[in-house]
Amino acid sequence: MRGRLHATVLIAAALTGALLAPSAPARAAAGDGTPGDPGIDFVGRWNTTNASAYVPYWAGAYLRVGFTGRTVKLKQRNTVDLWASIDGRPFTAFKGSGTINLTPTALAAGNHTLIVSYRQVAGSYTGDAVFQGLILDGGATTFKAPARPRLVEFIGDSITAGTTSSQLAVTGYGFRTGERLGHHHTQIAIGGMCLSETADGCWAHETRYWMASGGQAGTAAWDFSRYTADAVVINLGTNDRGHGVGGPDFQARYTAFLTRIRARFPNARLFAMRTFAGRYAAETQAAVRVRNAAGDAAVFYVDTTGWLPPDGLSDSVHPNDKGHQAITDRLAPVIGARL
Repeated sequence: MRGRLHATVLIAAALTGALLAPSAPARAAAGDGTPGDPGIDFVGRWNTTNASAYVPYWAGAYLRVGFTGRTVKLKQRNTVDLWASIDGRPFTAFKGSGTINLTPTALAAGNHTLIVSYRQVAGSYTGDAVFQGLILDGGATTFKAPARPRLVEFIGDSITAGTTSSQLAVTGYGFRTGERLGHHHTQIAIGGMCLSETADGCWAHETRYWMASGGQAGTAAWDFSRYTADAVVINLGTNDRGHGVGGPDFQARYTAFLTRIRARFPNARLFAMRTFAGRYAAETQAAVRVRNAAGDAAVFYVDTTGWLPPDGLSDSVHPNDKGHQAITDRLAPVIGARL
């Protein structure tokens, strides 16, 4: 859990040649499958400064698109691991470079929906997460997939990033919960992250959440006009204790973090989760109460006590697939009831 993945953003940013603030996508012809195609939804934080190559940041960013025809392929630059789902089927793992065929067995003719999520570039993993377009059948086109009504943002550390689950972010509780609810979703998470910036260098959301790529101090600020979250789910504190953050300090920082999130998303529902290990549970709940007392009634404490089954962990901290599914089963109704 404490393994901080320090290479994350420098690698991802280098894929586009410079640490630049991501700009709004350049629009291409509708239906052509290029990165600027308005039929493609890029969900999460993407660098779109290069019109021919879009790069996802953080964990769990994905693209979603409808397409016609019987086959679909990805145009990649260099080798990368990714997961793809067509027409709501389970995600399938792919690895390769250049042209990656997502339909080795042709589909039935008609309309289809595709979701692609790249493995997060972090730590020792240096895959080339660069989307360069789709290749469709002759005469086929893309189209907007059925609209999703809301967006839920999940903020956390390696647990939220899906570390140790079978498909990482894709089998993490954030991705699964968003899919269960039928909403768009993001996972703003990197392994080893704290809430608090500490003297010994814990990467902290209180400073790095606001950045486009997040893991390196001094990189470009994220343009929050790119999307608006309808709900924000925070799961932080598991790592802070190991970096010497005291309870009162943690509570004050959590309260300040909630206040800043509220300023960015005035109408969102904010959910502060008890860490699954129970660290800083009282302080997290107290921070929510402070915000409620200040007049913000749309901030909620989520008590996760007993959510993880005895066989729901892959080690002493990280949920396995069964654990992430158990969290999803409990969390999705909590969020759904408030949206």
